[in-house]
Amino acid sequence: MGLFSFGRKKSEDNKSAGCCCSCNCSTKEQNTADTQCCGEEIIGICCVKVLGAGCKSCHELYENTKSAVEKLGLDIRVEYITDMEVIMQYGVMSMPAIVVNDKVASMGKVLKASEVEKLLGKYLTEEK
Repeated sequence: MGLFSFGRKKSEDNKSAGCCCSCNCSTKEQNTADTQCCGEEIIGICCVKVLGAGCKSCHELYENTKSAVEKLGLDIRVEYITDMEVIMQYGVMSMPAIVVNDKVASMGKVLKASEVEKLLGKYLTEEK
C-alpha cells in the first residue's frame, strides 16, 4: 500500500538529504536551523545567515557573504539555510536573503562581496 504514501511510517518521510541541489558540494549547508539568535555579539553582529533554495544565485550570495565576513575580520560562521519551513519563519518570500542578528537585512538579490561588506558595516559597533 505504498501508493500516495499510505502506510508509510513518519520516520521514512523525515529522512534528511545531504545537499539539496544533489551536487554533493563541499559547503556546509544547514537544512534545519533555530531561528533564535545565538546572542554572542562580536562587535555588534552575533550571527549571519544566508537563506536560499540551493540554486546557483543562492550559493553565489553565500560565497560573497563568507568573503565579506572574512574581509571584515569577523570571527563569525555564516550559516546557509535551505529548509523552506525555517525560511518562511523569517517571512522571506524572495530568495536569496541575508539575515543578520535574526533580522532580514536583504532579500531577492545577489549582492556582491563589497555590497555585503557595506550592509554588515551598518551592524558593526566600535569595540569598547
